[in-house]
Amino acid sequence: MSGRAFANRRRSSTIEVGLGTVLATGMASTLSNRPTYSIVIPAYNEGQRITATLDKVLGYIGQQGWNAEVIVVDDGSRDDTPEIVRGYAERHPAVRLLQNPGNKGKGYSVRHGMLNAHGDLLLFSDADLSSPIYEAEKLFAALAGGAEVAIGSRWLRSELQTERQPFYRQLFGRVFNLHLRALLGLKYKDTQCGFKAFTSHAAQVLFPRQKIERWGFDPELLFLSRKFGLPVREIAVEWAHDDRTKISYLKDGLRMGLETLKIRWNSLTGQYARKTPEYALNPVEERKIV
Repeated sequence: MSGRAFANRRRSSTIEVGLGTVLATGMASTLSNRPTYSIVIPAYNEGQRITATLDKVLGYIGQQGWNAEVIVVDDGSRDDTPEIVRGYAERHPAVRLLQNPGNKGKGYSVRHGMLNAHGDLLLFSDADLSSPIYEAEKLFAALAGGAEVAIGSRWLRSELQTERQPFYRQLFGRVFNLHLRALLGLKYKDTQCGFKAFTSHAAQVLFPRQKIERWGFDPELLFLSRKFGLPVREIAVEWAHDDRTKISYLKDGLRMGLETLKIRWNSLTGQYARKTPEYALNPVEERKIV
């Protein structure tokens, strides 16, 4: 099913809003100007890479003929990242720049972009395009096939990695993955790949509840997906390591461990039951997962 067919399917479904229920087909004229795809790119001091990234993303969108928006979320960059993106936005109506109030973290940036996206299918991608943008088709196909969340995976088919991480990074990733399996019950081979797609419905369920704002937000989104019964598919994608990654495996690794404990605590104390009301489209029953 194409993105357009997926959008038409969603628009002909019933949407519950506030006190009543309306037939979404009656809203088709209002929704017709919405993009089908939203691509969110969190960026912090990406002046050296963002030009090439936007050229590739815009080129691919044009090649596919997608009705899409590209949202770059600047996380308080101290270089010329926002100026470069503004230049693209002036030349390309599909490009939008959002700016965080200072350096708030990757999780904050992704949430900021997702909650301001207008598409039926939403993707976030790392600014270095470690997974090439053309791999988005695999994730969108999974959404069209019934998933609400599709996550890129480096380890379902490791032979797709064109540039491997150093061994110590691979070791850290394996240890962290085992930690997530034990603490949060996440049985995925790769939770941390910065290439994930969501239906608009899933985005409205997950991102208003997201509380982790730095590197540990990926496991939180997957934990919440399970908690609220959203089908998740893990998809093997091409991926290449970039030595310019900004994560510190000592400092950020310790923080991520603490953040996973916070996810468990938030669940036990019922903090995920609450969300920002104005973002709610569909009431969703919470599964009893603690």
